[in-house]
Amino acid sequence: MDWDVTVVGGGPTGVMLASEVRQHGVRVLVLERDAEPTRVVRALGLHARSIELLDQRGLLDRFLAVGTQYPLGGSFAGISKPAPARLDTAHPYVLGIPQPTTERLLTEHATELGVEIRRGRDVVGLSQDDSGVTVDLADGTRLRSRYLVGCDGGRSTVRKLLGVGFPGEPARREWLSGEVELTASPEEVAAVVTAVRETQKGFGVGPSGAGLYRVVVPAEGVAEDRSVPPTLEEVRQRLRVVAGTDFGVHSPRWLSRFGDATRQAERYRTGRVLLAGDAAHVHPPTGGQGLNLGLQDAVNLGWKLAAEVNGWAPEGLLDSYSTERHPVAADVLNTTRAQAELLSTEPGPQAVRRLIADLMDLDEVNRYLVEKVTAIGVRYDVGEGHRLLGRRLRDLALTRGRLYALMHRGRGLLLDQTGRLSVAGWADRVDSVVDVSEELDVPAALLRPDGHVAWVGDDQRDLLGHLPRWFGAAAG
Repeated sequence: MDWDVTVVGGGPTGVMLASEVRQHGVRVLVLERDAEPTRVVRALGLHARSIELLDQRGLLDRFLAVGTQYPLGGSFAGISKPAPARLDTAHPYVLGIPQPTTERLLTEHATELGVEIRRGRDVVGLSQDDSGVTVDLADGTRLRSRYLVGCDGGRSTVRKLLGVGFPGEPARREWLSGEVELTASPEEVAAVVTAVRETQKGFGVGPSGAGLYRVVVPAEGVAEDRSVPPTLEEVRQRLRVVAGTDFGVHSPRWLSRFGDATRQAERYRTGRVLLAGDAAHVHPPTGGQGLNLGLQDAVNLGWKLAAEVNGWAPEGLLDSYSTERHPVAADVLNTTRAQAELLSTEPGPQAVRRLIADLMDLDEVNRYLVEKVTAIGVRYDVGEGHRLLGRRLRDLALTRGRLYALMHRGRGLLLDQTGRLSVAGWADRVDSVVDVSEELDVPAALLRPDGHVAWVGDDQRDLLGHLPRWFGAAAG
């Protein structure tokens, strides 16, 4: 067997997943079709839950050093409201950072862990049996691994080779985007954008650094092949139609197009092959959830896949990736569909938009929508009981530090405020920390490696009944 895990796709989801698996000693290979990293900026920022995950892995400082923190306000379909009071996160901001930078930082981390990344490798064939997966590359190379994960985007080759259905709606609208230089003054640009956005929420022109501007403008129709970028003249023409001026656009760094297709894979696992990120779900970019959703897929899947490879995964653990993440993505698709409708300039959607704007003045409504978009409201079904069960735990101040600083190794964690509990038998998979926090109102909490609460209580026998569900049998 050449590898334990092959990851197809070297974007943010793929390299994050590779790192999550690799930190548990698993041999992992990333295959990326493109010979060079893309310069196309498809995502502009990270939401609170993704920021938390980076903090849990000790990576956040790298991102804070190159990103910009924007106060987290209620923003649904471009409807801006003040942030809800006392939001349940230690990171109540959006971290502005272009996708190529996110990909670079995550790739550096993966390389440091020993992940092998091979660029310019195009997967053209796939087969599997009871012991592993074989992939055929365009150059004639054949590789074999125990498991394979397709993180190769919305047009996923892996998903198509598996024959997994991708039901949903095709794109009805399309936008042209790019990073360009302008001859128009910043004052003119700002004035025109303000006027146009009163009715065209899907339009924008703003500085992106180094004298460049990021342009997003509605296209005339939907292209047959969105992988073919628009021409500069096409961008100019659409700017004149929508904004009345092309701002003297010239010298593009990159140009691209995107649509509002909404689709989700029928299943996330087929034998030894799994799907994550855009390979599993695509949706309109409204709310900026796509990249974030993929990173969160990776962290949910990584430790479970590593447990399977390392031989201690309890029955059903790997399948729980799909049962937990499929409903989360379905909810995101529903939310982005709603936001896309509210961006319409038609009278009906505009009337609903005004109603939603009024409702967002209610703190409970505003909080509900913010928690949806940022994913801090996600709750997995781990059983009935305390309100914390299934939810991720925010970073807590402890007497000797903080919670997320204890989670860098991606292991389970028992935070024990009683000093009476033990994870003996699982110490190779679960860390035990005796400490207290004024912010935690339960005697002890068992956290999975992704930070979600699997158990709360103070009874050792009850704890021993829950540890095997997530961490397998005790070591002999």
